[in-house]
Amino acid sequence: MVNSVNTNQSAIVALKSLNGTVTELNKVQKRVTTGYKVADAVDDGAAFAVAQSLRSEKGVLSAVNGQLNVAKGATAVFSAAATNVSDALGRARETLTKLADQNLNTDMRTKYNNDFTALKAEVQNYISNAKFNGMNLLSGGKTNISVIASTDGTQYTVGGSGISLSSAVVSAFTSVGSAASAVVLLTGAFANAEEVTGNALNTLGADSRRLDAQIKFNETMQDSLTTSLGAIVDADLAKESAALQAQQIKQQLGAQTLSIANQAPQILASLFR
Repeated sequence: MVNSVNTNQSAIVALKSLNGTVTELNKVQKRVTTGYKVADAVDDGAAFAVAQSLRSEKGVLSAVNGQLNVAKGATAVFSAAATNVSDALGRARETLTKLADQNLNTDMRTKYNNDFTALKAEVQNYISNAKFNGMNLLSGGKTNISVIASTDGTQYTVGGSGISLSSAVVSAFTSVGSAASAVVLLTGAFANAEEVTGNALNTLGADSRRLDAQIKFNETMQDSLTTSLGAIVDADLAKESAALQAQQIKQQLGAQTLSIANQAPQILASLFR
């Protein structure tokens, strides 16, 4: 190697090595600070693109589950109202059974008819107040609710072909003037009202279970995406900690080497004293 005061080759080599160490140190510090080995496209463009796609899919699944939970809330409201209607129908059947007794006197028949009319008002109240977010499937104003269920746009329908209770149930509460009319009502319109209500409860129960299953499936998908995303972008902090210490030591040694190399021209100058 030529000894020269114009070109300090040792300093050039030392500086290049130190700059390389600083660059690596900055990369390690970025991974330690962010917790990511791929924090942006600069780190690894291909891996970052895949990570962004996974993040997007997770976000879509969160949005889908949000809609499914709204539908589940609606189902719970309608189911509770239909259950109350069913309970009221049970009490109404007891009253009708009493009205079917031919031995009732006029006063008792009037009282039972009053009870029956009161139960009709109760049922109407349950049906009209079964509202969720402005929707009421029990009153007949809307047939069903469609809700997105997956990232591919699959739709779930809550309410099937219709769960309206308004016409069938309310119409079963007609005036009962005699024991014979009570029997006719029990075996005809009232039995139909009970069947319609039972079908509605069955549909709503099935809808609720189906919504729960889809929500859980989507959550499982989100967990899988989170695991995959972590494998792609997360930094191994134990490994990065060791690398950080190593790069810091290399930086110190590189600075010392550069300092020694920078003293070489002074040593040459001393030869001419």
